[in-house]
Amino acid sequence: MGSPEHKMEQSMDEALPEVLMRIVSELHDVAYLIERIEPQLLDLVDEVAVQSADCMKVLQGIDLAVQKTRGLAEFIDTVTSGISDDWMVDVSTAVSLVKLADMQKALAGGIRHGHSQPLSKAAGDFDFF
Repeated sequence: MGSPEHKMEQSMDEALPEVLMRIVSELHDVAYLIERIEPQLLDLVDEVAVQSADCMKVLQGIDLAVQKTRGLAEFIDTVTSGISDDWMVDVSTAVSLVKLADMQKALAGGIRHGHSQPLSKAAGDFDFF
């Protein structure tokens, strides 16, 4: 058995539609995680701060980030429906550039999943590089 780096250097030819659908899944996950931030921010700030223009811009920016992320996911999903399953792509270089281990596994492993961030993690839990 080789090292993880050696495994990543090997060719990873996969059907392009399957790769794109895993990206769609990750984008939906990102939108969900961003969406969870807004209520937490509202709990942290007082009523006066929420009424300020700067605070409203931040909250609107969060909403826009969610809409854009979901929009990109839907765009890729729609484009993917017109791509033949015969189209193959080597994802080894692209996957090696992804720094988050869970996302790297999801994109490289050929498995679409629900949310990559378990909701059962306690506040403050994080992956330390």
